[in-house]
Amino acid sequence: MKQMLQICCKNNNISKEFPIGSSLLDIYYGFNLNFPYQVVSAKVNNRSEGLNFRVYNNKDIEFLDVRDQSGMRTYVRSLCFVLFKAVTELFPEGKLFVEHPVSKGYFCNLRIGRPIELEDVKRIKQRMQEIIAENIPYHRIECHTAEAVRIFSERGMNDKVRLLETSGSLYTYYYTLGDTVDYYYGNLLPSTGYLKLFDIVKYYDGLLLRIPSRENPEVLEDVVKQEKMLDVFKEYLNWSYIMGLNNAGDFNLACEEGHATDLINVAEALQEKKIAQIADTIFHRGENGNRVKLVLIAGPSSSGKTSFSHRLSIQLTAHGMKPHPIAVDNYFKNREDTPLDEYGERNYECLEALDVEKFNEDMLALLRGERIELPVFNFVTGHREYRGDFLKLGKEDVLVIEGIHGLNDKLSHSLPKESKFKIYISALTQLNIDKHNRIPTTDGRLIRRIVRDARTRGTSAKDTIARWPSVRRGEEANIFPYQEEADVMFNSALVYELACLKLYAEPLLFGIGKDEPEYIEAKRLLKFFDYFVAVPSDDIPRNSLLREFVGGSCFDV
Repeated sequence: MKQMLQICCKNNNISKEFPIGSSLLDIYYGFNLNFPYQVVSAKVNNRSEGLNFRVYNNKDIEFLDVRDQSGMRTYVRSLCFVLFKAVTELFPEGKLFVEHPVSKGYFCNLRIGRPIELEDVKRIKQRMQEIIAENIPYHRIECHTAEAVRIFSERGMNDKVRLLETSGSLYTYYYTLGDTVDYYYGNLLPSTGYLKLFDIVKYYDGLLLRIPSRENPEVLEDVVKQEKMLDVFKEYLNWSYIMGLNNAGDFNLACEEGHATDLINVAEALQEKKIAQIADTIFHRGENGNRVKLVLIAGPSSSGKTSFSHRLSIQLTAHGMKPHPIAVDNYFKNREDTPLDEYGERNYECLEALDVEKFNEDMLALLRGERIELPVFNFVTGHREYRGDFLKLGKEDVLVIEGIHGLNDKLSHSLPKESKFKIYISALTQLNIDKHNRIPTTDGRLIRRIVRDARTRGTSAKDTIARWPSVRRGEEANIFPYQEEADVMFNSALVYELACLKLYAEPLLFGIGKDEPEYIEAKRLLKFFDYFVAVPSDDIPRNSLLREFVGGSCFDV
């Protein structure tokens, strides 16, 4: 008689017995669940697992489709493997780099010794469709790290060799798809036949991998032109090349050779150079008679807006200008007047949470040369206050206004367009793990926020992670649609930051219990830190954007 185990399905709160060693796929069919879309992965006791995962003990299981963030990541990783297999077969000497999230998809750089032609893209797509139609299974193989290093070395995949050699792990795993071998940091689908929807198109000098919409997985995400965003990503890659870094393995090797301080100094110098260039642009904009009087800075949570505004102000001062920082948050409506979101909670992220008319009234008065008293929002009482902070603008004065709605013209609807200069700032990319594995930009910001919230607000990592989906909804609605409205974009990410944040974030993430819903996210974030050696923060300059999160900044942040 077969030994049985008890499985509680969180999707329908029903428990059933299954034979020991059953796969998640077996269990899914056993519960006869009626999902509107194809299931792609599952949470097993709050840990993300692929559908081939076998269960040997009693478990709580929740099945996920692509509408779930974790499910979508599984789908995209599996799709990237199909793309890599197609490219490898069609262009044996070619190199594929999965680089940036852009235009609601993923920008991929394909190097084949010549420019990419439309016919090349057509062939790649056709081969991907064939691989999917063949329904080839993905196999996960666990082995000694030395064995994985040998396998990847034989295939010339040196980025993965360096990553594994510097990871410090005795054992690792890799995936196969037919005779194609690759490494991915998370779960994959059972087989290629699960990939129902995708597209690959020529996009500027590379490829754009298009994916299903999370809201409606039966359609692809719309392609949104993001030329400025793409330029910023390319600039960051160029910065990485200047430092001789292509991926996490390169970074780890450089640190092991004693170059960590050099990498910090060069990364900070490149950012300072960029900030100086932005200040130059603002200053020279006034040469045509339309002097910039309002610098509007916007960006999502934990992008480093406050530190950036201080550093930009210093560079503007060096040009003889007199910057005055103004936080849009000081124009919040009184708490009782804050609108509610669809969950009945106060929505501090929407434009309607601000007293837009009062903001415009004050800014117009300043532009007319009048003296006004600036408000201060008391976040303890939830009310706007006046504390005798008066301001009057002179000829060389400029307002440096920081807030999430800075790029939305509805915020500054009464102010003259020629007086405005808009800046979008975000941690737009991190150093990739390897050619085919990237760290999502939002994860970098989440890690920053976990560290800062714990340091400045006494907020646990669990609470910060729980709050993050609400923050992200606010960003999607109020910030990201206006990115391309910016006059200039600034990437606040630093190639060394995960290695430094590791020492601060890991203890906080390890503090989340396995029975907590946030454990799955904590486990995933901890996985990223496994790929980086730890770098102490001692050598980070006091004016660094990263100091806003780890502490020790020379600015009031």
